[in-house]
Amino acid sequence: MCRLRGRHTRGTAMQGQHGVLLALFVIAGSVLDCSGSQLYPRESESREVKLLDGVWKFRVCTQEDQNAGFREKWFARPLEKSGSVIPMPVPASFNDITQNTTLRDYVGWAWYQTEFFAPRGWWNGKSRVFLRFGSVHYVALVYLDNKLVAKHVGGHLPFGAEVTKALRYGGKNRVTVAVNNTLTESTIPQGSVFKPQDAERYPPGYQKQNVPFDFFNYAGIHRSVALFTTPKHYIRDITLVTTKVSNSSASVKYDIDVLPPDPKVNCRLTLLDDQGWPVLVRQGCSGTFGVTNPKLWWPQGMHRVPGYQYMAKVEATLDGVTDVYYQKFGLRTVRATETQLLLNERPLYLTGFGKHEDADIRGKGLDLALVVKDFNLIRWIGANSFRTSHYPYSEELMDQADAQGIAVIDESPAVAQGSFDSALLSAHKERMTELVQRDKNRPSVIMWSVVNEPQSAKPQADRYFGELVAHVKTLDPTRPVTAALSGHYNKDLAVIERQTISEYEAMHAHYRKPIMISEYGADAVTGLHADPAFVFTEDFQAQLLFHHHKAFDQLRSKGYFVGEHVWNFADFMTDQDPRRAFGNRKGIFTRNRQPKAAAKVLRCRYHKLSGRTIGDFDAYCPPS
Repeated sequence: MCRLRGRHTRGTAMQGQHGVLLALFVIAGSVLDCSGSQLYPRESESREVKLLDGVWKFRVCTQEDQNAGFREKWFARPLEKSGSVIPMPVPASFNDITQNTTLRDYVGWAWYQTEFFAPRGWWNGKSRVFLRFGSVHYVALVYLDNKLVAKHVGGHLPFGAEVTKALRYGGKNRVTVAVNNTLTESTIPQGSVFKPQDAERYPPGYQKQNVPFDFFNYAGIHRSVALFTTPKHYIRDITLVTTKVSNSSASVKYDIDVLPPDPKVNCRLTLLDDQGWPVLVRQGCSGTFGVTNPKLWWPQGMHRVPGYQYMAKVEATLDGVTDVYYQKFGLRTVRATETQLLLNERPLYLTGFGKHEDADIRGKGLDLALVVKDFNLIRWIGANSFRTSHYPYSEELMDQADAQGIAVIDESPAVAQGSFDSALLSAHKERMTELVQRDKNRPSVIMWSVVNEPQSAKPQADRYFGELVAHVKTLDPTRPVTAALSGHYNKDLAVIERQTISEYEAMHAHYRKPIMISEYGADAVTGLHADPAFVFTEDFQAQLLFHHHKAFDQLRSKGYFVGEHVWNFADFMTDQDPRRAFGNRKGIFTRNRQPKAAAKVLRCRYHKLSGRTIGDFDAYCPPS
């Protein structure tokens, strides 16, 4: 749970018919205070980490009695004593783990439980212990034995609590998590629940979650669960902001937040290069430093060494006890002019995708093998960026974006929003606060996206998003802010080039900002072909890309078109729908990451745009 201590790109996304989709961004161009330690759990000279990932016990409530777990205090005893339980992997979504249709489509309270030992050595009078969850979707209540120690609203972002006094050291502890995936008009993202009052036509307890977005509402403990220790006085937060870069120098502003506050705390920051050699040392808990002949952070295709990062070794010492935390970061700046997106004062042209965290069996659960595979595919295809559509992705995935030089448009969980009241605005601000807090030091994050495809024509939307964007700019004035808006486009391949150009010319004339397309694409069922091309074939998907690329090339010549993201990186699951053949098939890769014809079209284009050559024949290039 966070409290504020303490940018504007606008855009549009258009959903056409018959699986054709188009979207665009118009680019225009915050530190925060969270209870507990919000830094990612990392081992150091002063910190230990114990992962609680594994197979947990699991059960759900019946729809007729959703309060049973609280009334009967399932958290106060082993979960199997409350009734039948099943094994459930953590991290993972619970929906696709069994053969049970009811569990796949379940909406309501689900209960997880596991046991662990807290090392006796942690009870030394000198340490604090924190319990941290990387993501639980959507509402989470966390009990340690029979005590409520943490609660959080909103998936996709981390939360935790100090549990120093709640643990049984040298003995067994029981952690229970109550998870509720229900989405309503007051949640981010929104949804509604259909509960018919018709006993003749519907069985007892029947309900159905309706969502306005086109991806499956997977639920559960989606990312790692960890215990970690710190000294009594500990580094709660680190902020590193690159303020200026050139080939000869770079300037960085830093702030080290230590709790509890004490004027006698001594802070030291040692900057290390990628080989671990010290570059400079600064004393003090806040200040600035300069780097001579810096190695800057660059995306793929802009430099022979993309993704270069320094390491900040941060130390806080009081009464002879030192807390140490290692924070990677890259030296880079980003800003938008009326016609360009500039990274390190050089024009950046974005190539890549909208993505999803989605895979068979594990749903939206963290899978490191899948993370590594996806980045191998991103490099194979020659892309330099992606958008975290339509929610924040895992910290482990974002680490790879930093390290491999892939620029990221970091998006909030707000999607297809239909109402704009003050309570929702407050919740939306909180989600953005948590997102900026988590990812503010990442060189890969070049923009914040506050929403995807809201009903922005409603009169109250202007005030709502005006306040929201102002809030994000307060949190972080160094990055542009964006949003994706919705509309409809013709599906006919013959009109793509002309209509795309005219639409973007009008958008730029109105906003006077650089423009990129954030979604364009079509569904393609693997192995389905037709000549002439027909919707849902690989041929149609590939030809749609070719037609758009002709338009993009003309727009690039006008000087204000700064990027192209296809929709989507890979096929992904949706609710059951007559328009969906086992999920959304707009991916250029299948759900198990095999390339369609469109992937090889993009591989040719992305390599050519960055001036790189392909060392094989595994690409489809149009005639010159």
